[in-house]
Amino acid sequence: MSEQPARPYIGGQAVIEGVMMRSPGSLAIVCRRRSGELVVREQPMAATTKGPRTWPLIRGVATVVESLRVGSQALRWSAELFEKDHDDSAPRSSPGVGTALALGVVALATQEDGRPGPAPVDSKKGGGAMAILPILFAIALFVAAPQAGAEGINKLFGLGLEITSPAYQAITGAAKLMIVMGYMLGIRQIAEVRRVFQYHGAEHKAISTYEALEPLEVENARRKTTMHPRCGTTFLVMVALVSILIFSAAGSVLPKVPGGRLAESVGFFLMKLPFLPLIAAVTFEIQRVFARYCTVGPLRALLWPGFLVQKITTAEPEDAQLETALASLRATLWREEAVAAPVPPDRVFESYGKLLADPGYAAAHG
Repeated sequence: MSEQPARPYIGGQAVIEGVMMRSPGSLAIVCRRRSGELVVREQPMAATTKGPRTWPLIRGVATVVESLRVGSQALRWSAELFEKDHDDSAPRSSPGVGTALALGVVALATQEDGRPGPAPVDSKKGGGAMAILPILFAIALFVAAPQAGAEGINKLFGLGLEITSPAYQAITGAAKLMIVMGYMLGIRQIAEVRRVFQYHGAEHKAISTYEALEPLEVENARRKTTMHPRCGTTFLVMVALVSILIFSAAGSVLPKVPGGRLAESVGFFLMKLPFLPLIAAVTFEIQRVFARYCTVGPLRALLWPGFLVQKITTAEPEDAQLETALASLRATLWREEAVAAPVPPDRVFESYGKLLADPGYAAAHG
């Protein structure tokens, strides 16, 4: 019996009124316009299959950074479509600054990791800059705020803990988890974010249908769970847990900053920042192991903390949202299966029907 060729590894992200899917050789964003039409943006990707970017730990940092950059570009493009649809329609405000920052953090929580080192062949400039503000906001929210919370608990209960002690780091990690959950519950009340969480659920269901080797149809996707082990939400939860271990170890070797409690607290916060790439890298490797070996049997319990928070960042999608996610997945797989076709590097189809009618698509599907 001949072996079946390895199937492309699919990751993705929910965007405003749509879903981005990506594989080693392609990327597609499908958004539903106000008219109900599906608009498609698709392009090839340049996958790195060897070299330092594929090494353990290094690949984790490279993948997280690249995912944020590509995800920010996809989110910005979907926001532009959303604004166009509502410029001349019934009054409906565009996302404000708070919503924009919330959506930036949502990009972290709704991503599914892909193979190490993918990059758009012809990326638009400015995607990296668009990702900086949400990253800074996330550092303030998930690094500075938890440490401030731990300091408050330490003073409130008179614990007298050293800032670098393991117990203090455990309180900081617990505060981080509470802040993640509280923040996600809060932004879930924003209409645009709630819709993104529904598309996040649709993305998970579509990928699960693909991984189950089932036809990419709404009926099959509808039966799948909105939970997925490679979800960015699970990544954030695991970052909180891994940071306890790493900062506890770092605290035993880092010098104590002189000048009182405030100076020590600020100094330790600044000294922690260089460790963030290491935490992301270690968490990435752990999540890969969990996603591969802990999806069935008693080890599945290791995924439950992430799944519990995914209950917040995903919502049961409508059939139209499932259709959008599946369309994005099909468009991504088409490019992956027809990488030799001489096509422009970045194309936008104003309707999904135009993609289906494209000669390259028709040739790839017989």
